[in-house]
Amino acid sequence: MAHTVTFGLADMRPVFPMEPIQSLQIPVGEEWTASVKWDGVRILTYYDGHETALLNRKQHLRTMHYPELADAAQYCQAKSIILDGEVIALDAQNKPSFHDVMRRDGIRRQGLVPTRAKEVPIVYMVFDILFYNGKSVTELPFQRRMDILFASLRTSPTVQAVPNYPDGEALFDVVKRHQLEGIVVKLGHSAYVCGERHSDWRKIKNYRDIIAVVGGYTAVGDVPNALLLGLPDRDEHLYYVATVGPGKLARTEWAQLHHTLYEHRVEKCPFERPPAPSRQVVWTKPRIAVKVQFIEWAKDSSLRQPTLQAVVDAPPDEHPFA
Repeated sequence: MAHTVTFGLADMRPVFPMEPIQSLQIPVGEEWTASVKWDGVRILTYYDGHETALLNRKQHLRTMHYPELADAAQYCQAKSIILDGEVIALDAQNKPSFHDVMRRDGIRRQGLVPTRAKEVPIVYMVFDILFYNGKSVTELPFQRRMDILFASLRTSPTVQAVPNYPDGEALFDVVKRHQLEGIVVKLGHSAYVCGERHSDWRKIKNYRDIIAVVGGYTAVGDVPNALLLGLPDRDEHLYYVATVGPGKLARTEWAQLHHTLYEHRVEKCPFERPPAPSRQVVWTKPRIAVKVQFIEWAKDSSLRQPTLQAVVDAPPDEHPFA
């Protein structure tokens, strides 16, 4: 648990969520359980019996952004609760669209919320519970927390409890057929370790998108035209994986990103093995994370046909081949 919560909820402290490590293999055995990895925005719900607050993984308030979730009494049978889950938006093919959910999460003016909420409906996919009726439950085994979660959540088209399955390999086959993001496999006896990336949870991605960090950008004159992206290994060495243009970022978003990166510029290249730049490069501290969609990994461990999706508040994935 982190510093005292600042949004007025009694006897609660905000937490940085637990994160899975990346894995190329699906663990097997009765002690493991698997669920779909939903492609959305991580949101923790805090409810003290009177007020509700929604925070993202970096503890930034998101209550305004998702009025459908702003009264937890409508979907929780508890005197107090902290839920962990993913807010997603479904596209016309009924598949999660990260681009669409960012249209909700990226709102900066409250007046836009009602219109955007009609244009982009969301679903809250809840997969864990950290606090229940005045007590922390993070030390309880995952399976026991799931019993509490399913008993306390009122599901609806807007709020769903994420089911878990005993066969991760079978679930991953389903995920690949439906072109979903991947799966998360968890030990049934695992505690919830706040603020850590832990091997008790493992994500296996269907490698269509990834979260990378910006290590620099190329420019023509003073105008940036592409980002140089990297992924860290477990020792935090940064390896180059792609160069991308603005992608789905609007012109104003690209300009704001350039302004932020300019403030993070450094003299030294942050990459372990830097690419050979074809234009002038401005190196930056690897602080800004972005989500990138791609076709597959190339033989040189770079991304094929990467497309920038959005700037995100999320830790980068580990490089699977570094």
